[in-house]
Amino acid sequence: MSDNHGHAPAHAHEHKSHKKEYLFIFVLLAVLTAVEIWVAEIHGLSKFGKGSALTFLAVGKAFIVAYYYMHLKEETKWLKFIAAVPITAGIYATVLCLEAIYKPF
Repeated sequence: MSDNHGHAPAHAHEHKSHKKEYLFIFVLLAVLTAVEIWVAEIHGLSKFGKGSALTFLAVGKAFIVAYYYMHLKEETKWLKFIAAVPITAGIYATVLCLEAIYKPF
């Protein structure tokens, strides 16, 4: 018979606080949002330049949210791969759209 009477060992319930990490990520996301607002207000930047910069920032913010707040960093490699498949499809679709826009007739 075990001496813990069917309960998990005490060390199995230890919890690491993520407070500092979450606060840092929150501030980082706020700064990236401020950069997005700044980019949108730049008058000398082309529509393509603004669109590219804003898209890059949005994708970066989405990655940060998924990786930290949705705990993707703690998942298995297989689940990370599954999450990367739609990202790859999005990149492929973006390349196809850019090709269609800039392809000479």
